[in-house]
Amino acid sequence: MGMSNLTRLPEFILLGLSSCPEDQKPLFALFLIMYLVTLMGNLLIILAIRSDPQLQNPMYFFLSILSFADICYTTVIVPKMLVNFLSEKKTISYAECLVQMYFFLVFGNMDSYLLAAMAIDRYVAICNPLHYVTVMNHGHCMLLLAFSTAFSCLHSLLHVLLVNRLTFCASNVIHHFFCDVNPVLKLACSSTSVNEVVAMTEGLVSVMAPFVCIVISYLRILIVVLKIPSAAGKCKAFSTCSSHVTVVTLFYGSICCVYFQPLSSYTVKDGIVTVNYTVLIPMLNPFIYSLRNKGMKQGLEKLISRMKFQTNRLSTTNSNKIHGA
Repeated sequence: MGMSNLTRLPEFILLGLSSCPEDQKPLFALFLIMYLVTLMGNLLIILAIRSDPQLQNPMYFFLSILSFADICYTTVIVPKMLVNFLSEKKTISYAECLVQMYFFLVFGNMDSYLLAAMAIDRYVAICNPLHYVTVMNHGHCMLLLAFSTAFSCLHSLLHVLLVNRLTFCASNVIHHFFCDVNPVLKLACSSTSVNEVVAMTEGLVSVMAPFVCIVISYLRILIVVLKIPSAAGKCKAFSTCSSHVTVVTLFYGSICCVYFQPLSSYTVKDGIVTVNYTVLIPMLNPFIYSLRNKGMKQGLEKLISRMKFQTNRLSTTNSNKIHGA
């Protein structure tokens, strides 16, 4: 199926990260562990925020949604990737490829806009603390979430529809571990100029708009923090932003390396860099926020204590039932 005269290939072959047979099982074990850690870490973040009354504020609301988006983000990619590690035929149907591409773009863009919403939250909390409750009320937070979701869905739909109009009549081998836009475009026989123009205009704006929002927010925060007379006050202000800045740097740093370049210069190395923001960063986010955020750390400690208490009580109840019988 390497060459075909079909205009619509029935399936693609995902080469993955390595074509060497001896690498497949170690890679499967590595990415399975990373996926399970991602699920566990982000689920704990969500449960801790939902169950702790002290974490019921906009910053943690957006963090819980970000954790949910990260779970979905990796689930779109990693399970199929794990199956292909253990499969001789590393195939994905044309329809499944487009679906994977769509949801990858949806949750990737949601991450970007949620990070911007969190930056706005920190800006209002530090620069306009007296108006924080009014500006960042529940209604405004829901509007930000609705906008992030709606725009991400429409943006993703546009790019998938543009891919769907292309003709694929050459190789069906995707040099990547999932159906990302650039590796699929490189297989097209028809002109991809429209796709490239849209990617460098609408796509660039959709990625850069939240990034610019984040940069402006933190520049304003920096100006305000530098005016704080006490060193302790400055440290406290910076500590509330440090975890978010770390995540933003990792996320946008990886994206810039891959997508802000012409399609012709896209290589297999860019596919390896993609692992950073599709698998590694969603796994690291819970650790970054829990280790560098005092409120989140306390929330997780409370959750784990409650879970231990419930487990001990359940085991005690079962033990009593056994002895009673």
